[in-house]
Amino acid sequence: MTTPGQEEKRYDRRDTTLKFVNKPDALDPYPSEDGDQCLCAEMSCGHAVTPQSLTGWCRSLLDQGQYKFKCPALEDGTLQKCDEEWPYQEVRRLAVLTVEEMAYFEENMARLAATEYCEFKTCPGCETYVEREDQSNLSVRCPICTDDKQKVYEFCWQCLKKWKGAAPRSDRCDNDGCINQDLEILKNCKTTDLPQVAGVYACPSIRACPTCGQRVEHDKTGCKNIICPRCQVEFCFVCLKLTPECMQTSSYFIPCSAGVAPRQTSIPVWHRN
Repeated sequence: MTTPGQEEKRYDRRDTTLKFVNKPDALDPYPSEDGDQCLCAEMSCGHAVTPQSLTGWCRSLLDQGQYKFKCPALEDGTLQKCDEEWPYQEVRRLAVLTVEEMAYFEENMARLAATEYCEFKTCPGCETYVEREDQSNLSVRCPICTDDKQKVYEFCWQCLKKWKGAAPRSDRCDNDGCINQDLEILKNCKTTDLPQVAGVYACPSIRACPTCGQRVEHDKTGCKNIICPRCQVEFCFVCLKLTPECMQTSSYFIPCSAGVAPRQTSIPVWHRN
């Protein structure tokens, strides 16, 4: 689909580097109202795309915080997603990205990749970025302040004040008002419906990824599963089980055997390998 004022992208039939195929667009299989079906090219996974649909799909993933682009098409005759990852170089070429689009993609991909592998916050003492190594401990030592003051300086990762109280600790420090804002949001979020999933009418609208604890929302389109933008693990937004476990007794568009998981009262800690 194109937005008003946007020119639709099309492949150049003379481009011999692309494999043109007589298949429906796997990302947008419905032809336009005037019956004009655009020329499709085949991705490395074997599914056909147009530059317009590929740009739209990958842009939507990027806007949801995902920088790894995977094919959402269902395998023929099944409810199993292809899920093959497309290299960015392939996406850039087959989506016919403009210079502006390439800049947008690459800047956001770099930012999201840095967020996945590193976790930094600003020290309240010296205002430099400090990385937290122990995800289960809110007390974080600033090496610069410790060196400058010639004594240990620690601050609270949660309230960003000088640490007060015993450590290590994973829930809060002794400063007034030190609360986990993400946890409060999880506990008090509104409910939402997933229109395309049968029987899901009152699901908490915000979840913490069961693998890494990243706060995520469902865009209310497609199936009940979601890929975490941080750890890239797919899980069921409804029952909070990882997708392979949920799929043992359910499928992408029917209710979970375990029902809707209640609002979360704790945030999982990511134990990276």
